[in-house]
Amino acid sequence: MAVNLTRYQRELSAALAYLALLMLVAVAAPAFYSFANLRDLLLSNVPVLIVAVGMTLVILAGQIDISLGSQFAICSVAAGLLAKIGLPIVLVLLVVALLGAALGSLNGMLVARLQIPAIVVTLAVMVTLRDGLRWLTEGRWVQNLPRGFQWFGLGQNAGQVLIILLAFSVFALFAWGLQNLAAGRAIYAVGADAEAARLAGISPSLIIGGVFIMMGALTGLAAALNSIRFSDIQANAGAGLELKAIAAVVVGGTAINGGRGTLLGTLIGVALLGTIGTALTFLGVNPFWEKALQGAIILAAIASDVLFTRAKQRRALIQTQPA
Repeated sequence: MAVNLTRYQRELSAALAYLALLMLVAVAAPAFYSFANLRDLLLSNVPVLIVAVGMTLVILAGQIDISLGSQFAICSVAAGLLAKIGLPIVLVLLVVALLGAALGSLNGMLVARLQIPAIVVTLAVMVTLRDGLRWLTEGRWVQNLPRGFQWFGLGQNAGQVLIILLAFSVFALFAWGLQNLAAGRAIYAVGADAEAARLAGISPSLIIGGVFIMMGALTGLAAALNSIRFSDIQANAGAGLELKAIAAVVVGGTAINGGRGTLLGTLIGVALLGTIGTALTFLGVNPFWEKALQGAIILAAIASDVLFTRAKQRRALIQTQPA
């Protein structure tokens, strides 16, 4: 039992912080737990959860992607335009996911094949895509969406349930795959030591390219599911989403340098960071403190990971020394 607790101590730390927040709100602002508020909180964090799944794969492989917010905006606009020309909703989801995968493949090619650092590639792609979209749309929203697009044409209540079910199905599928498929184990191996993975017969470039493509596909899916919730689609959708996703992954215990982490931790990180803003509002605290609190949590998570790694290295060094 002790071994399991040690293995998941990062996830447990985030879970305890989230539990403490929920208990504080339960005592100080029980209205937070109204059905309407919990429903809205869950729906607003669905796109964050889906893109955070992709970001977990990227970070586990030892990479980073700060262009997903721009990809999200392009895919959101594309979803609205496809719906307006009469494409069925199922095909809209598929085409937009493929569009996201194509955008992700651009990152993957530049990082995996040309060996350009991911932070440089995705920063350049982020600016290029965002400014390109602003130039094409001139900042105009996609309006007059067909009724069959919003909420899948099922009505708000049924549409909300379907969005939530799809999001958690995606999460469950990838959580299972990371633990049970060879591809999932290969991602961990590349993130832990790319050269050792190569010597073991794994292609690091293939894995790195694959996680960026998957990141793009999940971003496209998240954008489409988010667009279904509204009657209009903003041209600047997804602004700041990359920071939310990275923060959730890191707070959930995934090592920023790759090789260690779980999607369960990411789920906890999304829940914790997604709840803070609404909780502060119910507690009567200025919502401008949200970013500061999130930043403090992120710094604490990274510092904890560094200290844990150093302690583990010291223990390993002591064990290798002769008695």
